[in-house]
Amino acid sequence: MNDQNPNDPFDELMRRALRDEADRIEPADALPEIRARAHAQRRPVARRPWLLTAGVAALGTAAAVGAFTVFNGNDTTANDGDAVAGPGTTTSATGVLPSQTPSVASPAPSPVPTAATQPPTASTSAAVKTVGPTAGGVPEQPVRSALVPVYWLGQQVGVPKKSAAKLYRTWAKVSGRPAEEAVRIMTTKQPEDPDYYSVWRGAAVNRVTRSDGVVTVDFKQLPKTDLDPDLAKVAAQQLIYTVQGALQDDTTSIQVTQAGRAVQKLFGQVDTSTPLGRAQAADVQALVWITSPSEGAVTGGKVTVQGTASAFEATVNYQLTNLKTRETKKSFTTTTEGQKFSPFAFSVSLTPGPWQIEAYLISDADGSVTNTDSKTILVK
Repeated sequence: MNDQNPNDPFDELMRRALRDEADRIEPADALPEIRARAHAQRRPVARRPWLLTAGVAALGTAAAVGAFTVFNGNDTTANDGDAVAGPGTTTSATGVLPSQTPSVASPAPSPVPTAATQPPTASTSAAVKTVGPTAGGVPEQPVRSALVPVYWLGQQVGVPKKSAAKLYRTWAKVSGRPAEEAVRIMTTKQPEDPDYYSVWRGAAVNRVTRSDGVVTVDFKQLPKTDLDPDLAKVAAQQLIYTVQGALQDDTTSIQVTQAGRAVQKLFGQVDTSTPLGRAQAADVQALVWITSPSEGAVTGGKVTVQGTASAFEATVNYQLTNLKTRETKKSFTTTTEGQKFSPFAFSVSLTPGPWQIEAYLISDADGSVTNTDSKTILVK
């Protein structure tokens, strides 16, 4: 076979080609190249100190930015947790909310910055004087916007005593210090509902502060009117409910002062030498409120009335009267629970014109009207 023939021309040609290729290869010393590769692999180690330094610098920068954000948040907004922050708000490592625009929920006082925590700016001392602790306590944090409750007095029907009154709540949008502004409205403004009134007219609030578990409401001037004991007690509760509602705190006692000093008697009856507590709602609040529609509202023909009541057997009676034609609609609805402040609602179809809506409770003892609230609306 050809594979066994040593004189085969093809085999001879292949041997010559392989020999020529082998002659072209020149051996070289590989040690320098190996050393160069090993040296190249050690070079990144020399760069690590620079990377560590840069990392520390970046961390310090981030910490400084984070600290500024926390201080900036304290200076401009109140801290009320989720009620103010809303969805998506995050807290810093210190637990303080960053700067944010408050919602309509009523805010509570937030931690107060001190000189040790303020960023080093020219206005640090002024900021401490504005929001820092004073002899009368810590003032509220101002907010851009808040919805606060304001309580008013309303005549209690079905009671022989003409001066008998109960508390009715309305809502007001304020900016600044919520409780302070709520008291200012209560003492200087006229409620939209003509059935409501305040005996605090003529009073001038100075500031609202908190210290040692007591909220102090300091007045530049207090009302000089003397009231009978029962009305004076409800009037004092008007202030307490308004302040506690704005602070979202119904447990802290309220100290009333004038020019920084306690007064002997409020309205000639209420001892204010010590802090005042909150009375039971059933003792001072009206037992039925209409919360919607509001006084003077303009509505369509289909009207839904909403409110809250503490009613015997959960029954709330109502009557609607067209003030022009004297057309009347009368019936009753129920609250979600009996003998407890609970919501109620009903819907009616009304003809165009001015209407008066009345919701009232009837005594189970003698059938007399015991509590009532009314609103006047215009149906288009």
